[in-house]
Amino acid sequence: MDELDRKILNLIQTNFPLVPEPFAQVAEAVGSTEAEVLARVRDLRERGIIRRLGAVFDKERLGFASVLCAARVPEERLREFVATVNAFPGVTHNYRRDHDYNVWFTFIAPSEEALARALDAIEERTGVEILRLKATKTFKINASFAL
Repeated sequence: MDELDRKILNLIQTNFPLVPEPFAQVAEAVGSTEAEVLARVRDLRERGIIRRLGAVFDKERLGFASVLCAARVPEERLREFVATVNAFPGVTHNYRRDHDYNVWFTFIAPSEEALARALDAIEERTGVEILRLKATKTFKINASFAL
């Protein structure tokens, strides 16, 4: 990464412009062109430096429900289980852990009922029981990285 990449990343992670042409505004702020900024953002994403570019919504204010899930998945069924879980649009994170519960994921749905139906469907399709860990308190952490 060069200095321009760092400027772009510093800006878009904390102050992404909510305007019709946000990358033109980013370009102006960092002294570049919209085409150059778009090309660099695409490259940073392809290289895995940027994993995701998008908004974070307050699910409670929208009336949605979410849960942290954990599952004990036999090693030989891991790929199948993960593929089944990831096929659902409500999965926001899915990762493997070195633990008895070796697959953890978060799931969001429009209602508690829809959430339960989706998780029940995953259990039915995979035969793997899912531990459902509802949050009792929400903590928000601003994770930005000065580059």
